[in-house]
Amino acid sequence: MTTNQTQRYRFSEAPIWHIQREYFEEEGMKAWNNDQVPQYITSNPMIAAAYAEMIFGLLQDRANMGKSSEPVFIVELGAGAGRLAYHVLHELCQLRDYAGIVLPPFRYIMTDLAMKNVLAWQEHPALQAFIAEGLLDFARFDAVHDTALSLVVSGTTIREQDLEQPLIIVANYFFDSIPQELIYVGDGQIYEADVFVEYPDNRDALKPAELLDQIALHYEHRRAPEYEQDDYPYRDVIAVYQDQLEDSHILFPSAGLTCLERLNQLSQAGFLLITADKGDHLPGNWKFAEPPELFLHGSFSLTANYHAIQHVFEQRGAQALFPPHHYKNINVGCILHMDQPLAYSNTRLAYRRFIERFGPDEFFSMKMWVDRNLASMELQPLLSFWRLGGYDAEFFIQSTKQIASLLPDANDEEMQDLLRGIQLMWSSYYVMEQRYDLALDAGLLLFEMEMYEESKHFLEISVQQEQDEIVSSVFYCLAISCFELELDEQALGYIQQFLELEPDHEEALALLSRFE
Repeated sequence: MTTNQTQRYRFSEAPIWHIQREYFEEEGMKAWNNDQVPQYITSNPMIAAAYAEMIFGLLQDRANMGKSSEPVFIVELGAGAGRLAYHVLHELCQLRDYAGIVLPPFRYIMTDLAMKNVLAWQEHPALQAFIAEGLLDFARFDAVHDTALSLVVSGTTIREQDLEQPLIIVANYFFDSIPQELIYVGDGQIYEADVFVEYPDNRDALKPAELLDQIALHYEHRRAPEYEQDDYPYRDVIAVYQDQLEDSHILFPSAGLTCLERLNQLSQAGFLLITADKGDHLPGNWKFAEPPELFLHGSFSLTANYHAIQHVFEQRGAQALFPPHHYKNINVGCILHMDQPLAYSNTRLAYRRFIERFGPDEFFSMKMWVDRNLASMELQPLLSFWRLGGYDAEFFIQSTKQIASLLPDANDEEMQDLLRGIQLMWSSYYVMEQRYDLALDAGLLLFEMEMYEESKHFLEISVQQEQDEIVSSVFYCLAISCFELELDEQALGYIQQFLELEPDHEEALALLSRFE
């Protein structure tokens, strides 16, 4: 039930943005539990590998220009759960080590508005090696206001003109989640679409996610000639909308543009923006657009206006790369805002190879098909898709039942490939706030494959990590594995632990009798 607690706001100043901030500051890393806030599509190993290739391309380009001494900083805006940063760094280090060529040093900076997240990243086990190597640092960064980056680990602050190399900016699900203006084009004139917010009776008792779900929004147009003035900083792109659109509502990214301009000031050499979002880079996609609806997922998001960002920076000499085809789930773009962007051939080639030709959007479309058809897939195509996705842990978790059902018909080569995939997956596994016992799944599958030494390794990790919730069958599998490996003393210990939990298990009792 709602009351007449209705107030009028400019869209960019509406309370929904403050509620959004409260949500992330309160939830911290828990915001991504159960995929409340989506993260897989923009944080999986496949998209991270594509980003690493583009970053590696820029490192090559700078080396070819004789600019190898100064470090290249990579700043991720809204790094959230931290999974993308981890996978990008993991792949980037592999590319660096494999190539063995002279490159500028690099440092990745994870940023977020929520200090809870910054503190959690500092303690995350998977990130410690990168911190120790000096490759990773952290900063709390308010994208709407901040003009400098205060780094937590090194204690240094990056200010205007401090960087000699281009700044690489990574922004996934970022521009759709920060304040935007809402304008309306009608009869060639610009209006602001003010929003009226109607609250529920019990607003003070609701958590941010509940409040976002229950408030009602409606809109009213107000003439806004200031957008049409020659001194308005984004007058050129507004003129495009006046010329090409009619009866259209447009989300305009003033905050996003000023954020990029402030970050650009940190470097003497411009920036490379790599970004993925539910966003449109073609002006025609805004034609006859209705007022926006909030996409609710714990927090909320809107459609990002990539066209405005592209147009503004192209007018300043940048090159923007977006797919020539239509996207389905996520639009991945790249803006090279540096002197002579065409000179960055390796960066542009990486975009062509790893985004435009077949990229994260195509991969996610395929994954949705695979998810629907997993129960009918054979082992070879299943392994191939897992390999295509960078041996992703989430896909393995959902596939273990199907893989296990296919093991009786698997040949030795497929078994070896499966083992290699498990090892590669484990070597790049990033544990989320909502833990999952991946070691248990891997160990039990390897046990069914009769790879007892490898199974023992993973099952013992599971026992060590999940001491409060150990599945009794793990002790039995460990006992059998040790028995097969002729580790009789360990086998006896595990069978005794199993019988403490299941004292009437006949096979375990029979196994115990062998030791008496």
